[in-house]
Amino acid sequence: MSHLTEEQIEAFERDGFVVVRGFYDDQEMAQIKHWVEEVQAYPDAPGKYQRYYEDSLAEPGQRLLNRMENFSPYHRGFAQLFHNSKLQEAISELFGEPAVLFKEKINFKFPGGDGFKPHQDHQAGWWKYNNLCITALICIDEANQENGCLEIAPGKHKSGMFKGWTPLSEEEMKEMEFISCPTQPGDMILFDSFTPHGSQPNLTDKQRRLLFITYNRLSEGDTREQYYEDKRKSYPQDCEREEGKEYVFRV
Repeated sequence: MSHLTEEQIEAFERDGFVVVRGFYDDQEMAQIKHWVEEVQAYPDAPGKYQRYYEDSLAEPGQRLLNRMENFSPYHRGFAQLFHNSKLQEAISELFGEPAVLFKEKINFKFPGGDGFKPHQDHQAGWWKYNNLCITALICIDEANQENGCLEIAPGKHKSGMFKGWTPLSEEEMKEMEFISCPTQPGDMILFDSFTPHGSQPNLTDKQRRLLFITYNRLSEGDTREQYYEDKRKSYPQDCEREEGKEYVFRV
């Protein structure tokens, strides 16, 4: 069964992304939102899933949960959502071969949560694990320009990767036009790891949660465990950090 239309596949190949409205229905989204709230309530735990925090832009001194990764091994519902599912099948359609899960995260973006500087996902050292990834953004809460929806530069995935380990520079972005991609719960945005994207801060009084699930071609191997093992060393979650040592999020 095909989950994407020919037009959607063509748009993805042309623009580096495609918006798929209503990929999950209301009943499915109620379940997914419940799962998000379950893992959101998980305590910080060294050596398990990874929870990252940021300083609030609205209230100085307040720390906000801004991202959680590597949680599907600790949650049966998400494991089923990511594996042998219509999501994995849709990604496989774009690859033209079977896809394997590479990583997953939830960007929470609470009120006062910061945005993400424009970047390509592949700039974050992903070249060590594969040649191309495709990420599915699943909208949990309505995302709009006020609370920091995804912004994408169409067609620029064809330029290849810019400089590794650093967001895009003003010079590199001169020829890019970023467009806002507002989404409603159940909508999905598929984009490849060379597609420039970013987001603005959330200056509203409501949280804006987006789920990001990333796959690579099965033919390039299953490197998920290695990726998270490496990340735990290079950029550990807050509860695993050494006191007095500075950690900088780069991409």
